[in-house]
Amino acid sequence: MSIEIERKFLVASDDFKKEAYQKNYIKQGFLNSNKERVVRVRLNNDLGFLTVKGKSNKAGTSRFEWEKEISKTDAQDLLNLCESGIIEKYRYLVKVEKHVFEVDEFLGDNIGLIVAEVELSFEDEVFSKPNWLTQEVTGDVKYYNSSISKNPFKNWL
Repeated sequence: MSIEIERKFLVASDDFKKEAYQKNYIKQGFLNSNKERVVRVRLNNDLGFLTVKGKSNKAGTSRFEWEKEISKTDAQDLLNLCESGIIEKYRYLVKVEKHVFEVDEFLGDNIGLIVAEVELSFEDEVFSKPNWLTQEVTGDVKYYNSSISKNPFKNWL
């Protein structure tokens, strides 16, 4: 069983862009966005992925995750079957000491929302926080991509 452990933060500025070593375009949708299990289809540039995520623990820091690479064509076909609310975003990878932050700059109905995640080896692992991080939103379901697909950022204002 694969367990994903991560913390999530809002981002205050574009400073992360000059620190990024990689930028990818991501398009993703949800075949199932039930809170007990989420099934996601993703195109990351030209690579396709199918991911199943379980329910988060009480703190929202860890949950089961299973992911397999699929063909670009299969991913495109599956995106056509997804629930409404396809998400598009740019993902920037930023190395800060021994950790990599994945910073998502959302597009479309979610433009203006920027969220950073850092994956950890254990829940209370210490890591350096770059100055462009602000409020921690780990465990706040509002910031889950499956929630954002149903209630886009443009509706929050």
